[in-house]
Amino acid sequence: MTKKEIAQSFLKMAGMGKVKEAYLQFVASEFIHHNQYFKGDRESLMAAMQEAHDTSPNKSITIKNTYEDGNTVITHSHVVKDEMEIAVVHIFRIEDGKITELWDLGQVIDKDSPNENGLF
Repeated sequence: MTKKEIAQSFLKMAGMGKVKEAYLQFVASEFIHHNQYFKGDRESLMAAMQEAHDTSPNKSITIKNTYEDGNTVITHSHVVKDEMEIAVVHIFRIEDGKITELWDLGQVIDKDSPNENGLF
């Protein structure tokens, strides 16, 4: 798989509830992340993602754009939940076929935004 395919497959699997399977297949054991709400280790983020799925599952995740530069892959996605829609940017560092580092940034989509261009 290419680095882009690894990032996209991870997001689709984990984002739709196959969290453990996505981590087993795509995430390195030495993985770290930069989500400020959880400890920076692999297990903490995996547990948080599973809890998020259990309490407020995504209805869909659509990856709109994917960019690759060396070991870095950036995705721009549209996540739909029952209670909101979110624009999300994920930045992955991928080495030896595994995700070793992750940053994620999200913005709730304002349905009454005055910007006619939207977030996509």
